[in-house]
Amino acid sequence: MSQPLLLTFNAGSSTVKLGLFAIRARRAGRLAGGVLDLRHAPLVLQFDDQRIALNGTPETMLADMLAAIDIRFDLSRLAVAGHRVVHGGEDFAGPARIDPDSLAAIEALVPRAPLHQPASLRLIHALRAWRPALMQTASFDTAFHRQQADEVCRFAIPRALHAEGIRRYGFHGLSYASIAATLARRAPALAAGRVVVAHLGSGASLCALEAGVSRDSSMGFSTLDGIPMATRPGALDPGVLLHLLGPGGQTLAAVEEMLNRHSGLLGMSGLSADSRDLLASDRPEARQALDVFTFRISGEVARLATTLGGLDALVFTAGIGEHQPAIRAAVCARLAWLGVVLDDAANAANAETISAAGSRIAVLVLQTDEEQVVADEALSLLREEGA
Repeated sequence: MSQPLLLTFNAGSSTVKLGLFAIRARRAGRLAGGVLDLRHAPLVLQFDDQRIALNGTPETMLADMLAAIDIRFDLSRLAVAGHRVVHGGEDFAGPARIDPDSLAAIEALVPRAPLHQPASLRLIHALRAWRPALMQTASFDTAFHRQQADEVCRFAIPRALHAEGIRRYGFHGLSYASIAATLARRAPALAAGRVVVAHLGSGASLCALEAGVSRDSSMGFSTLDGIPMATRPGALDPGVLLHLLGPGGQTLAAVEEMLNRHSGLLGMSGLSADSRDLLASDRPEARQALDVFTFRISGEVARLATTLGGLDALVFTAGIGEHQPAIRAAVCARLAWLGVVLDDAANAANAETISAAGSRIAVLVLQTDEEQVVADEALSLLREEGA
């Protein structure tokens, strides 16, 4: 096999996903993929049928990963590496080659995404140390939402703060781009209409699509906003933060730690951040956490339908959205007033279409592929440079 290769890195809040692609005439074709779960020690990379034990610093971990991949795929053929970067701020409306200027801009956005941005930066720096001349690119989760209207993006705060970049950005854009493309291929009539996509994983958000374009989303200035997540609270009255930092006597560092790592499903249940554990538990706290989770999701679907002026389809994706029928059923039960009717058997089987024949709104389960989006964008930049 002599085709040049492309490697993607998708650093999330709890995992790092890798994708290896062959550069072909039209697009990047997936050869293999893997995932590193950061929640469990010792760290093990599952790459196709290989289990690779990792240890040490990010640089040595990366070297271990690349050495194991190199055994099966000759990485001397690697032409470009693409990274998912969560926050692009107002600087990036599309993918970018990583150079000193773009790297500095990405690093400047660390305070706005402290749970995600540093992980991507560690991988970028480690790859530069491993192969300094390798072209690297960044694909930004925020870029997909740049076409949202001003009334969607603004907070009701002084205009000077908006001018400083305090506004709604939206996230999970690579996932929504993937779903928009998949829906256009498989159900073009629905894709041309009004669709709400629920990206439900450790991080979770929803997006309103009109003809595949982002019109609104649940996350705003940061990845803390919107619906509850595994360890993040979602929307929170700012008065709570004023209380904690004032009369509550807590430090900024303590509040930040609580918001990023000890809230959400974990904080509400006191048991686990994993919805699978909560579904299996008979503890009332577990049930309460799931009830709040699904209640907030269904409420956000209704809000986004208002932005769109109606709703033609609801799509579930990501780890929870693709694999947990009970969560989908609980969300849809609260949307019955909109005309949502599930086919229970199809839902239990994780079928692609899970709405019943008489449902006024189509309900689908689609697999997201953020790595393919990163690969396609990295390849487009590579070709722009004539490589």
